[in-house]
Amino acid sequence: MANMKSGLLGRKVGMTQIFADNGDSLAVTVIEIGKNVVIQLKSADGSDGYDAVQLGINEQKPQRLTKPERGHFEKAGVAPQKFVREIRLQAADAAKYPAGGTVSAEDLFTVDDAVDVTGTSKGRGFAGVMKRYNFAGFMRTHGTHEFFRHGGSIGCRLTPGHVFKGKKMPGHMGAERTTVQNLRVIRIDAEKGLVYIRGGVPGPNGGYVVVRHTSRG
Repeated sequence: MANMKSGLLGRKVGMTQIFADNGDSLAVTVIEIGKNVVIQLKSADGSDGYDAVQLGINEQKPQRLTKPERGHFEKAGVAPQKFVREIRLQAADAAKYPAGGTVSAEDLFTVDDAVDVTGTSKGRGFAGVMKRYNFAGFMRTHGTHEFFRHGGSIGCRLTPGHVFKGKKMPGHMGAERTTVQNLRVIRIDAEKGLVYIRGGVPGPNGGYVVVRHTSRG
């Protein structure tokens, strides 16, 4: 239960810098956390068997959803949302989320809070071992030909005579669910619904993220 912390959904706007009171320049990521719509509350005492809240942001047209999806939003009495995620939490935190209502950043976060940010990392396509795993590459001298960025031998001699699982080789890179932990909230702009978090977070500008109180410490 230690890692089940309350959180909200947001959209990454981009990175910028702000200046601290002592003059230090801080690199921050700006995340737009508008009003999160509470679609459903789940309880360990009910049929679900666990405590969670289902949130949504960015209203969208009903005709873009399937009939079961539209029915789910109609049952909750809320407008259809584009980005929907479920956040596991402790039963004591459920009171922070009014059923059918909305929750904003200032309702849940304060300056200097420690947060974890989860998103989908940028997709890099098919990448070689130097880009994917920081291999050093081969020497550029002594008659080396067309072997500068190769990964080298992948075998293990006679026994057992096959490539081990998990061997670092070229392949698809990025586009994975990634979490950066223990970041600090530097500023909250309640009027614009913006939260400034020190450091970088996963994903491209415009990508959706989940911001929750850190599970560390």
